[in-house]
Amino acid sequence: MPDAPVFEARDLSRGFDVSRPALQRLIAREGRRTLRAVDGVSFAIPRGTTLSLVGESGCGKSTVARLAVGLYAPSGGRAIFEGADIAEARRSAAQRRRMGMIFQDPYASLNPRWRVADIVGEPLRAFGLASGAALAERVGGLLRQVGLSPADGARFPHEFSGGQRQRISIARALSSRPDFLVLDEPTSALDVSVQAQILNLMMALQRELGLTYLFISHNLAVVRQVSDRVGVMYLGRIVEDAPAETLFTAPRHPYTRALMEAVPDLDMAGRTRQPVGGEVPSPIDPPPGCTFHPRCPLANARCRAERPALIVARGTPGTLVACHAVEEGRDGAA
Repeated sequence: MPDAPVFEARDLSRGFDVSRPALQRLIAREGRRTLRAVDGVSFAIPRGTTLSLVGESGCGKSTVARLAVGLYAPSGGRAIFEGADIAEARRSAAQRRRMGMIFQDPYASLNPRWRVADIVGEPLRAFGLASGAALAERVGGLLRQVGLSPADGARFPHEFSGGQRQRISIARALSSRPDFLVLDEPTSALDVSVQAQILNLMMALQRELGLTYLFISHNLAVVRQVSDRVGVMYLGRIVEDAPAETLFTAPRHPYTRALMEAVPDLDMAGRTRQPVGGEVPSPIDPPPGCTFHPRCPLANARCRAERPALIVARGTPGTLVACHAVEEGRDGAA
């Protein structure tokens, strides 16, 4: 692996103004309100590998995905692609074409008025990579690469199933020959059997083309299959970052353990499980200290007052965890 990662997030943050209109705020004598969707996230993705982000709905995964490709500008920190700030990289067409994104809903991400050949060929035309007969040949090759036929280019998206539409989305994302792809829950809208086909296709393309993935999902079984490393997010922050197999066999953060408790496993039938109590706090007014402390069985006074840093977990090399209990050895791990 090269020393420099393909993509790196450094203390990345993004807030959204959710204030009421000015007159209503004036009457109620309240200030502006900011929803902190992403709050100081840091990670790096080496070339040819997959980093997955998991967590509950609303934890900030999809916001990180959009920050990674420049669809959102960060409120703080930096998103770095190939050593350059993402805003600077997107000013260059040569750099911009080397990153792409596959969206969650294949029914909404394709223009229903365009034929498939136009959809897949759009990046080629936009970046001036092909035209005329060369463009048609390239589109046909991309459709074959994702398991479709060149003849499918003459059809409209509504004529395809959900899995086939996602294959079209993948062909479009690959058309500009990217190095880095962000996959925002690409299989969540698909049937289980179709999910397996799409995941196998994505993994085969990664091996063939040397692609680097940022994979966003809440499906832990999918994440375990495709990931090299996994970052667990809670309320806009990464609470644990570990190699995939380590995370699933020896989770350290109490929230990660709770997620693993929720995974169905026939081998553990009859074992008492301990679900996480309470509700996810509001990202508009998060609790002080560790944001997980209102729901954590290991929380103490320090957890309620001091925000934990993401540090190497004691006894688990390669795992980063943001937890005072793990740092102090109170988590009960052997």
